[in-house]
This record gives sequence, structure tokens and C-alpha cells, in this order.
Amino acid sequence: MGHAGMAAAAVRYLRAGPADGSGRATHPEPVLEALPRPELRCVGENERAPVDQAEFRRVLGAFATGVTVITAPAPPPPPPPPPGADASAPTEPPVGFACQSFSSLSLDPPLVAFMVGRTSTTWPRIARAGVFCVNVLGADQGELCRRFAVSGADKFAGVTHTPAPATGSPRITGAAAWIDCTVHAVHTGGDHLIVVGRVRALDTADDTMPLLFHRGRFGRLTT
Repeated sequence: MGHAGMAAAAVRYLRAGPADGSGRATHPEPVLEALPRPELRCVGENERAPVDQAEFRRVLGAFATGVTVITAPAPPPPPPPPPGADASAPTEPPVGFACQSFSSLSLDPPLVAFMVGRTSTTWPRIARAGVFCVNVLGADQGELCRRFAVSGADKFAGVTHTPAPATGSPRITGAAAWIDCTVHAVHTGGDHLIVVGRVRALDTADDTMPLLFHRGRFGRLTT
């Protein structure tokens, strides 16, 4: 099974309905749609919520992180239409989104992981590609991060990038580092998915300082 097939199979499994006795899903849903937000534990009116969501965000915001943009290549162009058919179908651009929840995972084999919301409309296109590149943003790329943090429009308009060597995913110019990956596994994690990538190539720009994120604001290292 190819990398795209592996990713699609993972999404198919996550979307599948209850299994019958054979272990197969009885009513699988479409593979490449955003996954719905799961029904989380319901708290009764007379029961205190275990953790207030606003407090959760406030406290976890104390953990300073780097910032990445996860990218995947544009899908291959469709086959030429038959003579006389409408040939005006637009080609899709590459895909990407800003991601703070990224981490190294394993040295042997080399694995990394990122987390993405189940309702993301970008993730299905990454799953379809079966590959991605993690672009660790440089200290001067805060505006670029904001561009990739919103939905809609062509996020790559005016953004200089080159194909990563192993997968062809966009490697953003000026990034502090890049990690070129194939999708290795996908796991559920509450209202998010945990995507594990097998590292195929990587490098760093030693003279580029990273962009930091802390308590809702961008920052940078000082020496």
C-alpha cells in the first residue's frame, strides 16, 4: 500500500461505523471529509466540569513552543478532457496550515508527530497526499504564520517555496528547519487527530532563529 493509500485507510478507519463480527466496518463513511467533533463527556447541571476550557487554554498557554507550517503538495492535474468538453477546471494549489502542536517522537525509526483538529478541512488533503513537510518557521515569519492560520483563499500566493526532496511537499523559503515526511500512522485524540510521520529527509538553516509562541503572542530568542 502506498503512502497515500495508508493515510486514506487510516481516515477510512476513523470514519467507519460499528464493526460486524468480521471486524469490518458495516457503514463506512466518505474517506476524505473533515471528521466531526466527537461527543465528549457530558457534564450534568449539578456536576462541576473536570476542567474549565478557558482555564485549560490559559494554563497550557504558559508552555512556550515553536511554530510550524505543515504543507503537502498539490494533487496531480486531472486527465485531459475529451474533445469538446469544458477544459476550464482549475488546478488545486498546494495545501498547508499553521501548527503549534508538533513534536519529535522517535529516533529509531525517525518519527515526528503533529496534532490537527478533527474538523480541519486541510487535513483530508494531506491525508489524500499521504506526505507532508514540517516547516519550522523563522523569527521573522510571524505574518506568514497568520496567513496559514486562517481558512480560505490561496495561502501560498506570494510565498516562495521549493519542493522537498523526498515528497515534493512545499519547503518554505526562510524556515529555520524542514522535515520531509510520509504519513506513518493516524490516531484519535479527543477532538484532534495525532498524525505520525516517518522522516525521509530534513535539514536546518543554522543562521535562522526560530519563531516562538507564548500566551497567544509571537516572540523570539535573545542572546
